[in-house]
Amino acid sequence: MSSALVIGAGLAGAASCVALARRGWQLTLLDAAEGPSQGASALPVGMVSPHVTRAPTPLSRLCALGMSDMWAQLELLGPPGRGWQPCEVDNLGHDPGRWPAALVRPAALVDAWLDECRRLTTLTTHWHSPVDRLVNRSTQDQPWWQALDAEGQVLAEASVVVIAAAFGTHALLAREDGLMAPEALPLRPVKGQMSLAALQGDPLAERPQRNNGVFVPVYEDAGLPPQWPPRIWAMGSTYERGDNTSHVNDAAHERNAHSLETISPAAAQRQRETAARGDLLGWAQVRCASLDRVPLVGAVPHLPKLHEHMVQAGARRGRVPMTDTPRWPGLFMLSALGSRGLTLAHAMGELLARLIVGEDANLEADLLRALDPARFAWKQARRQPA
Repeated sequence: MSSALVIGAGLAGAASCVALARRGWQLTLLDAAEGPSQGASALPVGMVSPHVTRAPTPLSRLCALGMSDMWAQLELLGPPGRGWQPCEVDNLGHDPGRWPAALVRPAALVDAWLDECRRLTTLTTHWHSPVDRLVNRSTQDQPWWQALDAEGQVLAEASVVVIAAAFGTHALLAREDGLMAPEALPLRPVKGQMSLAALQGDPLAERPQRNNGVFVPVYEDAGLPPQWPPRIWAMGSTYERGDNTSHVNDAAHERNAHSLETISPAAAQRQRETAARGDLLGWAQVRCASLDRVPLVGAVPHLPKLHEHMVQAGARRGRVPMTDTPRWPGLFMLSALGSRGLTLAHAMGELLARLIVGEDANLEADLLRALDPARFAWKQARRQPA
C-alpha cells in the first residue's frame, strides 16, 4: 500500500490527506502545533465565494471550479449550523453585485476530512513536531525523504512528501542549504486580523457584504464555543503584506472599523462602542501568498538539474517548456492559497493527489502551468544568457 508524509495540518494539509486517503494511501501527518487548524485555518468564520473579475483570470477560473467542488464538501458536514451556512454576499465596491456564497468555520472542514481519513485508511498524527529540514535519502530505484527536527532527529520518513505548511513552506525549501533558491520560491506572509463580538439582538444587515473586507452580520455555529460565542458578527480581515506576526492589536481593529464604515456606518459605530466597553474580540494569523497570487500545486522543481538542462539547451533555452523542468522525486507541495483557502483547498488537494498518483489532472493546460511550483524558477532559468 502506498504511503505519504504530509507536513501541515491546516486546510491544505487536510485536503491533501483526504484526497490521498480516498485512493487508499496510508498517511503520516506532522504539525508544529498541538493539533490541527491552529494557524490560519483557525479562523472563526470565513467565506467560500467567487473571485469576481472583469475578465477571466487564472485565479477567478480556479475559484469558479473551487466553488462547486467545495459546495459538495460542505454538504457532507451536515445541516447548516454545524460548521457552515449558505448565504449570498453583496459586493459593494469592485464589480458590484450579489453572489452565492457560504460562511464556513475552517476547522470544521479540517476535522471532517481527517475523520474521513481515519475511516478510510491509517492516519498517524504527530503534534508538537516542527520540521526543521527535509533530507533526501533516495536511491536510484526508490524515492525516500526524512523529516528532521532542529536536533537532527528523524520525525518521520516516506517515499512521498507533501509540504502544505503555508508560509512555513518557504523555510523548509528555501533555506541556505535547502532544495530551492529563495528567488525561485517567492512566497510572502500576509497577516490577517478579524474583529468580532457576540451578537445581541438583530443583525445590522440581511446578508454578508464586501468592500475591502467582509462584514458578516451574523454567524451561528455550535462549534464556535468555548473559544468564541455561539452567535457572532465579524469584520475583516486585514491584509497586511510582509507581516509574519499573529498578535491582535488595536491598530488593525481600527483599520477594520474604517473599512466597515464604507459598508455599514452603523456597524462601524457598534464596533467602536464594543471596543470602548472592552467587549471586542480579535483573531489574527498569517496566510501565505505567492508573488502572482496563484497557489503552488505540484512537484517541487530540481534546480541543479534545471540549470544543467538549460545549459544543454544553449541558445534554445527560451523554447524549453515548463513541463520539461526536472523534479525532485517524491516531493510535492500545496501552498500559497492566500485568502482563498476555503474556496480552493479541496480542489487543489484533489489536483495534487491526481498528480501524485499519475491520474489525468482534469484541468486545462494553462491552469496547470499557472499552478506549477516550477514556474518562477523556469522563467528565471530561461532568461539566463546561454
